[in-house]
Amino acid sequence: MSRGSLTRSAAYASIATALFLVVLKLWATWRTDSTAMLGSLADTALDLVASVATLIGVWIAAQPADDNHRFGHGKAEALAAVFQVMLITLSAGGIALRAITRLIEGGETAAAEEGIAVSVIAILATFGLLAWQRHVIRKTQSVAIKTDHLHYQSDLLLNLAVIAALVLDQYAGFGAADPLMGLGIALWLAWGAWRSGGEALDHLMDHEWPEERRDEFLAVLAKHPDIRGVHDLRTRTSGADDFVQFHMAVDPHLTIVEVHDLMDDVEARIAQDFPDVEVLIHPDPKGLVDERGSAAEELLPDRK
Repeated sequence: MSRGSLTRSAAYASIATALFLVVLKLWATWRTDSTAMLGSLADTALDLVASVATLIGVWIAAQPADDNHRFGHGKAEALAAVFQVMLITLSAGGIALRAITRLIEGGETAAAEEGIAVSVIAILATFGLLAWQRHVIRKTQSVAIKTDHLHYQSDLLLNLAVIAALVLDQYAGFGAADPLMGLGIALWLAWGAWRSGGEALDHLMDHEWPEERRDEFLAVLAKHPDIRGVHDLRTRTSGADDFVQFHMAVDPHLTIVEVHDLMDDVEARIAQDFPDVEVLIHPDPKGLVDERGSAAEELLPDRK
């Protein structure tokens, strides 16, 4: 199964699960009048919208490069993730407001058995979805599916919080449990939005690869006997696509044809350890000092 098919299958599974849970929680919220259940419903409803956005994002990201998007459409996944983060933040604010109002004005919940049953069903359905999402993430590393996965991980805690709120409110007589759980859900959602937004912004802002991966890449270059130095290494990730460009110092006596053949050989060796990475190499004669006064040899780990 291709990357695009895997990510779309995870998005379809999210949409189906969210639709099912929205109907259940809508009924449970009407029956229980619970702020915690309302928070869980709001989160699931936004999950549905976010899952649709994820589907659109991964579908666009899977499209091949064209004349107007020569680097592909990978950033559509990050845009979908940012949209999800915005929805989560709005949801958290609304739930927090409702919880604070309930704490001040008071209120009672009802029908604990129905609310607990719905929450248990939601937990079981969410476990199944999370298992499939983890499989897809292992295969694709999709940032949009990762963000969607975070939503549904939080849903497990949300549903447990709803159960705890109903039990404490109706069986233990602790009336503040429901709005306090609702407020806790809101804070959890806000924290999740903050965490998941970081990776999406890194993709949109062309953040460099992690230091370990950059070092691994340089180690591959250092093994080539005809590379005399490397500088101006730049890396970025866009959806499923990775891009690398660098200046490579070579023997100044090589002809243009020989340098071209050398670059082809370097690209082939890179592809063995970093498949599907798009590489752009700029050759420099050895000994050249750039406009900043930096020598080309400075980045190779064993040739400093």
